[in-house]
Amino acid sequence: MPNNLPSNKSAALTEAMKNRILILDGAMGTMIQQYKFEEEDYRGARFRDWHVLIKGNNDLLSLTKPEVIRDIHSQFLASGADIIETNTFNATTISMDDYEMASLSREINIESAKLARAVCDEFTAQNPDKPRYVAGVLGPTSKTCSISPDVNDPGYRNITFDKLVEAYVESTLALMEGGADLILIETIFDTLNAKAASFAVEEAFEQAGVTLPVMISGTITDASGRTLSGQTTEAFYNSIRHIKPISIGLNCALGPDLLRQYVVELSRVCETFTSVHPNAGLPNEFGEYDLEADEMAKEIIDWGKEGYINIVGGCCGTTPAHIKAFADGLTGVQPRALPELDIRMRLAGLEACNLN
Repeated sequence: MPNNLPSNKSAALTEAMKNRILILDGAMGTMIQQYKFEEEDYRGARFRDWHVLIKGNNDLLSLTKPEVIRDIHSQFLASGADIIETNTFNATTISMDDYEMASLSREINIESAKLARAVCDEFTAQNPDKPRYVAGVLGPTSKTCSISPDVNDPGYRNITFDKLVEAYVESTLALMEGGADLILIETIFDTLNAKAASFAVEEAFEQAGVTLPVMISGTITDASGRTLSGQTTEAFYNSIRHIKPISIGLNCALGPDLLRQYVVELSRVCETFTSVHPNAGLPNEFGEYDLEADEMAKEIIDWGKEGYINIVGGCCGTTPAHIKAFADGLTGVQPRALPELDIRMRLAGLEACNLN
């Protein structure tokens, strides 16, 4: 398999993050919701007779509505995004099995990466001084290695570490084949899932004979300031820092106002670049997001000016208008400088434990 990210391009990505704040795209899912697709739209001609309902399987639209996915990517790139995410948040065999479509996982990952690759290449050709990058997305799946889904059986697990690794290896190889520049492990609510994904990514790199940059982004699930598996921001960081990703960040669950204190904390403890892509506020009673682009941008721009971030974008509810507001407002703002931290043994359970 050819190296999709030559060393000079990888170096260019790293250098760019030293010189400016890079812009990630916004929400694919809520953009798709605006089209109000029905069951037949998801099915298309190819899956017209599929034996279970598939409405809501947004990743499948890379096969049945590729022009829509391509248009969404184009809108975000036109708004100033440097990095766009593939439409593969739920494209692992584990998540696709919810629709009895696990066998389509590899194809969906490949085709989603190809769509993003083609659009990125078009925009890069128009402005070679602003190269655009494809982040191959590995979502968290609907399973968790650390928590029992059965309140009556705390020891029960509905997935094993090895099964997660197997699924993530297949998706990673497919994303690379489709042309991803980097791998983004995102919306991690269970650190053990993140470790399975990271282990799988390394295994995929070894199989392919190629190494790409890796981004990891966890999610603080509520005002407790912890992931679903119970870790604080610093504990989460300590648990995955050995993986040496190009960036570690936070996304989803909270709006920028509630997420701010955890962004500040991550910026303080993180030895590598930081990323953040929050929701456009909390969902209202209709499951929609009300924070407008200018309101959200005020907080994001302040994060930039305070020196907290290297990569920023949007999660649920964010549109091309939000991304444009971020990109415009952060023009000329210096990125976060990497801190020099004391050498310590940095351990973690639910809390961080840093020993001299």
